[in-house]
Amino acid sequence: MKMPGSYYDDLTDSELAGEIDALETQVDQIKARGLSLNMARGKPCPEQLELSTPMLDVLGSGSSLFASDGTDCRNYGCLMGIPEARELFGQIMGVPADRVFVGGESSLTLMHDVISHGMVHGIAGCEPWLLQAQRAPLKWICLVPGYDRHFAITEYFGFELVSVALRDDGPDMDEVERLVADPTVKGMWCVPMYSNPSGIVYSDEAVARIAALRPAAPDFRVMWDNAYCEHHLYDDHPTLANVFDACEAAGNPDLVYEFCSTSKITLPGAGVSAMAASPANLADLKAQLTVQMIGHDKLNQLRHVRFLRDVDGVHEHMRRQAQVLRPRFELVDRRLTQGLADLRVATWSRPRGGYFVMFNGPEGSAKAIVSLAGECGVKLTGAGATWPHHDDPRDSDIRIAPSFPSLEELDEALDVFVTCVKLVCARLAAASRGTGADER
Repeated sequence: MKMPGSYYDDLTDSELAGEIDALETQVDQIKARGLSLNMARGKPCPEQLELSTPMLDVLGSGSSLFASDGTDCRNYGCLMGIPEARELFGQIMGVPADRVFVGGESSLTLMHDVISHGMVHGIAGCEPWLLQAQRAPLKWICLVPGYDRHFAITEYFGFELVSVALRDDGPDMDEVERLVADPTVKGMWCVPMYSNPSGIVYSDEAVARIAALRPAAPDFRVMWDNAYCEHHLYDDHPTLANVFDACEAAGNPDLVYEFCSTSKITLPGAGVSAMAASPANLADLKAQLTVQMIGHDKLNQLRHVRFLRDVDGVHEHMRRQAQVLRPRFELVDRRLTQGLADLRVATWSRPRGGYFVMFNGPEGSAKAIVSLAGECGVKLTGAGATWPHHDDPRDSDIRIAPSFPSLEELDEALDVFVTCVKLVCARLAAASRGTGADER
């Protein structure tokens, strides 16, 4: 593997060997410290959770436990969600409240339910995907790098996962438009705002082209996971076009299901999720939902609405969240710049929001970096996780999740990470010359 223009390419063989020896000594010293640090998942840190803990005091035995329409939130009923929760999520997603279904704590569950609905019942009166798949394999578009849990859902249901590049302004729409001409292609995963893990935001043009798709399959649907729609790190943040407005303008009102949740707004695992869809899509899903449940936790919906109040309350709450997160993201950029910029061996994202930094090393480096960091006591997201089947064809992408460690722990973990990147890249440079530098 050749890394044109890198610092290590400029060294003589003896200089490179000396660099490797020095880095291996540093790694041995790090291993001796017995560290246990975790940058693997995008979990909110304790300081973030504290911001939402007062929500637990919003409802008590003396509180009014009735929704605005008179629904007793302690009892059965209200399948679609209490009116004020539907209104709040409608404000967040930019749709009327009557186009919102309020779910449980996990938007992933809603996504799984939609795919399951397509498999066993069929989308909008079409033949169930399970029966269609008996005649020809069905495919699903997966934008890469992307979210491993999305890919896992469609893999679980037997779809062939088709990778399409995610560029700086959104999907490679030429390729998407080519693929949807195939009637066996049934959907596409999208994280349009601060995409997991690259942090990019879809341009207005990309949203318009997605909304204007004319798939050969009438049951093709876009799964629009707007998980980070409120997760800005800076006040001067980018904006995202309203996909439903774009779909209406394109004469494609039923193309998209949109999802979001409060999982990283309030308390993960004790939040509220929501789905927005066209009236026709909601009516289609309601047939399954009516059989599946009587309704989700209305007390939790009520608690959230009274704590967050409205979309302006969400914005204010998320500004406080950003004050906790922003220093962590800035630390990542600062430490990677200090440690690696002059070496010219890697690039990384500088997102304006979301939960991840995307690191791109040389081809053939990611697995080795993640493995070596693990030996040094720093857990990272598995190499390849941002690709279907965990198979990154270049073995170069690493997702960094800086939210959970304290600033001190994060600084220490980044020091280890930078050292591991240096050693792996130096070894790759040596291997490319055939100098036979041994790994130990």
